[in-house]
This record gives sequence, C-alpha cells and structure tokens, in this order.
Amino acid sequence: MESFESFLGMKVVLIGAGNVATHLSTALRKAGYRILQVYSRSIESAKTLAQTLNCSFTTYYSEIREDADVYIFALKDDSLPDAIAGITPNDGLWIHTSGSVPIDVFKGYVKRYGVMYPLQTFSKERYKDFNNVPIFVEGVGEDEEFAVHQIASSISSCVSFLSSEKRKYLHLAAVFACNFTNHLYSLAWDILEKQDINPSVLLPLIDETAAKVHVMRPDTAQTGPAVRFDTNIIAKHLSMLDDKLSEDIYNLISESIHYKAITKQ
Repeated sequence: MESFESFLGMKVVLIGAGNVATHLSTALRKAGYRILQVYSRSIESAKTLAQTLNCSFTTYYSEIREDADVYIFALKDDSLPDAIAGITPNDGLWIHTSGSVPIDVFKGYVKRYGVMYPLQTFSKERYKDFNNVPIFVEGVGEDEEFAVHQIASSISSCVSFLSSEKRKYLHLAAVFACNFTNHLYSLAWDILEKQDINPSVLLPLIDETAAKVHVMRPDTAQTGPAVRFDTNIIAKHLSMLDDKLSEDIYNLISESIHYKAITKQ
C-alpha cells in the first residue's frame, strides 16, 4: 500500500462547480492536491471556481484532461450518469460524492472507482472547515477503497467506510434532519415576517433544540402541543395558516409526533 504522503500532490480534475465541488476542491487544494481543471455546464460557475483554484476550466466533456490521477464528480444525482458516459475513460481514480447513488454507477466505464460522501450541508457563501465533516467512503476494490480513504483523511478527521446500501439510508436520514428541518425554518420565517416580527427571535429556540440532541434522543426531547395532542391549540394554529399546503404539513407532522409519543409509552 502507498503511504499517506504519496497521495498529496496528486493531480485532480473536478467535474462540477456547485456547493459541494467548491468546498471540497478548496479543502483538497489546501491539503496539497493539484487541481488541474474544473468542468461545469455553466461557463460562469466553471470560470468562477477555476479562478479561485488557479486552474483551467471547460464546459465540454471532450475537453476534460486525461492526465489526472483523480476525477471527482460533484454533480446533481440525475446529471451523474450522463457525465460518466460523456467523459473518455482513463486510468485515473473516478470518485463521486453522492449520498444516494450506488458505487456501481461507474461499472463498465472505468476500472478504478469509489465514493467519497461528505455528510454536511454546503453553501458557497459560508465557509465550512472540512476537518470536522464526516466523510463516508467506498471503493470497488481494496486498493481503490484505501486510496479514497487516504484522500478523504487528508481533509477530514472523521472518515468511515460505508456500503452503497447503507449510505442511501444515511442520505435519507440527512434529508429529514437537514433539508426538511431547514424548510420548516423557512415556513416559520414566513409566518413572522408577515406579522412584522423579526425571525431572529427564533434563533435561541433553534439553537437549544439542536443542542438537546447532543445529550438526549430527539423523541425524548420532543415538546409542544402535538405530543399531548392539545386539540384546542392545534385547531387554533390551523385556523391561523393561510394556505392548504401549510395546513397539511402542520397536520401530518403533528400526527407523526403524537403517534411516536404514544407508541413510546
């Protein structure tokens, strides 16, 4: 097996220029990898990230360099198969960063491939230290898995092996814990802004709710009218909502909270 240091300085081509690609490539460059090129369908996105990384860029699969050691695909899930099929196969290690796409999406195209899934929410406007980001890795073979693990370990102290089958459930859980929760924040913001109340008053409540799950199970920490099924408050809240979709969301989540509470007893 190669030493950890032998992976540093590897040449990398980045397929994608979105949130994950931006943070991941920045961390890799800081760790000592050489970013050769950025691909994106958007010339503006490709150029912006390439300028940050001081490398070349392209918007054409046919122009992607074939001399890199590693090709990292940080794309939307539905764009991944077309990108893999559109790029000329080579001897590099091909890695995708998706939580829900299985490793065998590369099968039949290249011999060396793996997965490096960072479990975090990323926005270009907000810096995130990758050292504390959990990364879940997988490789088609022992050598590939070792290589992906070494690359991930050079930017994060929280690296674990996880199969495609398990990873898809981790991604599902992440959607509930992050994406759905953030959408509920957005709905709460809308309610307060319509009443000319500064939504920032919710921040201490949000912070404490998140802090609780560090020391207790979420179902143990659950509070509110739905737990005790306070029909008077629930009915009042529903009457205050001004669209059917928000009413449905309130009802469905309240039912789920109450059902979980009574089944725990």
